[in-house]
Amino acid sequence: MRAGVLSDDRVIEFLNENFINVWVSNVELERTPRKQAYMARRRKDLSKAFDRKHPLAKAIMEGWKEHSPVDCLVIAPEFDVMGKLPLNDFFDDCLRTGIPEEDAYLKFLEDSLAGKLPGFADETSTGSPIGLKVVLNREQTEQEVLDILRTPRYGYQDYTVVEIDTTAFEDGGTLAIDIRMGTAKPGGSFDLFDDDTELPTKGYPNDALTSAWDIPSGQIGRIRHRFDAGKIFKLGATGTWFNEKGSINAFHAKISVGGNENESDRKQNRA
Repeated sequence: MRAGVLSDDRVIEFLNENFINVWVSNVELERTPRKQAYMARRRKDLSKAFDRKHPLAKAIMEGWKEHSPVDCLVIAPEFDVMGKLPLNDFFDDCLRTGIPEEDAYLKFLEDSLAGKLPGFADETSTGSPIGLKVVLNREQTEQEVLDILRTPRYGYQDYTVVEIDTTAFEDGGTLAIDIRMGTAKPGGSFDLFDDDTELPTKGYPNDALTSAWDIPSGQIGRIRHRFDAGKIFKLGATGTWFNEKGSINAFHAKISVGGNENESDRKQNRA
C-alpha cells in the first residue's frame, strides 16, 4: 500500500480531508483460532486488553472478508460500514482490468462516501431468495447481521431476505428485531413472514406477520412478534417506495428471542 496507492498525492489528500485514518491488527482482533489462542496467552501480560466489544471493533469484524489477510473498510461515525475492500482481491482486479491501482482505490473511497456501498454487492445473493440465515437456540439467543437493501420501483418489492430459525424454542417466545439503517439516503421497510409464505414482488405485503415501514436513513426501527412454537421466519428488507429506484443502503439488524417459561419452570420459581 505504501509503495502503491498511498504514494499517490491525490489519494493522500482525499484521505486526509475526509477520513480519520487508523489501522487495527488482526492479532488484536483475534481473527483466527490461532490468533485467539495467542492472545489468550498474551493477555495475561497486558495491563489493558483490546476491547473486541467496542462498536468500532464490531464494525470491523462485521465488515472483513473471511480468509482475507488485509481489509480496507470505510466506517461512518455511527459505526455503519460504508465500504469494504479485501486488498488481495483489489490488486487481482486491478491486474485483470488494467485499471491503475491509485484510480481504483480513489474510486472506492469516493463511492463509499457517496453511499454506494462498494464491496457489498458481491456478497448479496442473486441466485437464491435467501441471502442470510440466522439460527437461534438456548445457547445463542441473539445474532447480528449486516447487509444491504435496494429500492424497487414504486408499488413493487425487491427483498433482501434473512432466514431466522427459531425451531429450538419449542415452547415459543418473542422474536425481537432491532434495525438500524445506514447513513446513505434511502430509507428501509421490513416485513416478517412465515417460512411457507411466498414473498410478494408487487403491492402491499398483506401476508406479513408484522412490519416496520419507512425507517429513515440513520434511524432505528423495531419488530416484535410473539410465537407459540419454534418455527422458521423470513425477514424481508427493501427500500421504501419514495426513494430513487435502484438506490441502496446498508442495514444492521440485531435478532434475538426471549423464551417463554414453561409451567414446570413457573412452579419451580414459585417454590
